[in-house]
Amino acid sequence: MSPPQVRIVFLDAATYGDVSLVRFTDRWDCTIHQVTHPDETHQRLAGHTVAVANKVVIDDAVLNSPEARGLKLIAVAATGTDIIDRQAAARRGVKVCNVPGYATQSVAQFTMALILELATQAGKYIDAVKAGEWQNSPVFSMLTFPAVELSEKKLGIVGHGSIGQAVAQMARSFGMEILVAARPGVSGTIPQDRIELPQLLRQADIVSLHCPLTPETRNLINAQSLELMKPTAFLINTARGALVDEAALIDALRKKQIAGAALDVITQEPPPSDHPLIRAAKELDHLIVTPHTAWSARETRERLLQEVEGNISAFLQGRDRNRVA
Repeated sequence: MSPPQVRIVFLDAATYGDVSLVRFTDRWDCTIHQVTHPDETHQRLAGHTVAVANKVVIDDAVLNSPEARGLKLIAVAATGTDIIDRQAAARRGVKVCNVPGYATQSVAQFTMALILELATQAGKYIDAVKAGEWQNSPVFSMLTFPAVELSEKKLGIVGHGSIGQAVAQMARSFGMEILVAARPGVSGTIPQDRIELPQLLRQADIVSLHCPLTPETRNLINAQSLELMKPTAFLINTARGALVDEAALIDALRKKQIAGAALDVITQEPPPSDHPLIRAAKELDHLIVTPHTAWSARETRERLLQEVEGNISAFLQGRDRNRVA
């Protein structure tokens, strides 16, 4: 058991859906908030030693507030830590840990699902049956929506970490050829198994993004990038919304510079009803937008919380585990 003065606050427990937090509440003094709005973060940190957050921003202003003076650990329930001002945390002596690799299989299989949907348009055919279109067909089949085979197509992967590698492995089982981009923003000799991003964009039939959001990768896919892609190419993004210049993508899709795009992430989540990509997805048949759900398999969420629990336990024992700041 932890010392009585250790208190843990969950700032956005709704993120974990129906996965129980009993493993935490049985062991520690926990306060559970389903959702925390930006103007509530300060006060909800008051009196707590550990904060668990998935998407709640903890920046310099929050960390330097009087309410955060007892904070010693931020346990990020995610791999990316862009919601945390890690430099400010270091100055305040607040440790930060994350959970690497927990969503690899879930995100990889969802990526393949998006690729398959663009290639086969199965969802549109499902909707057509529900609408009675097949029942009214003069022949046994429907050929309303064009489909393509993945075999022998080139999949360009940008970001070759655990998820990118898992996607590559799955794609090879479909007979696809894999191209891997050199890390954006890194100078020097390019490894033999990688190619420069412009070359990848020109060659790939499908481009799938799996890299972190950094100053070098923000708007990595922009008007210039999209001009390099084949008019028959698809773009997939299950990483971070800001990797893509959304206005440029919408323009490219309208002009049919590329054949389609499937995005599980956008720059504002959840988006307002008038978000440009949401409006465009209602208008354009070759744009798919899903609600940041690639990571959401139940096994993945269970694994995530098990790892968060492990990170907190290690901290309370005086050990660093998955520490990033």
